Amino acid sequence: MNLLFLCSQNKRRSLTAEKVLDGVNGHHVRSAGTENNARVKVTAGMIGWADMIFCFEKKHLRRIQERYAQELYGKRVVTLNIPDDYEFMDEELQEILQGILEEYV
Repeated sequence: MNLLFLCSQNKRRSLTAEKVLDGVNGHHVRSAGTENNARVKVTAGMIGWADMIFCFEKKHLRRIQERYAQELYGKRVVTLNIPDDYEFMDEELQEILQGILEEYV
């Protein structure tokens, strides 16, 4: 399954998800940001690639709905409600993400 994680900048939360979860149980994980100055900015191609999309906050969901409504059609999108309170590879964030993988995938 192809999983896409989205946060604002793609520097901490979503990048941690990609690094920790890619390859687990055979899943392919990519990450991106929704802001114009993100490290890696989400594209229509990424949305199309993903079987499932995880947004860390509601604002990330709103942004992709505004920009990629057609590409999102039929996609499963989950809002995680995980605030930007974690550093890259934070151990607590890693544990939360592993639990999310077990819960949703």
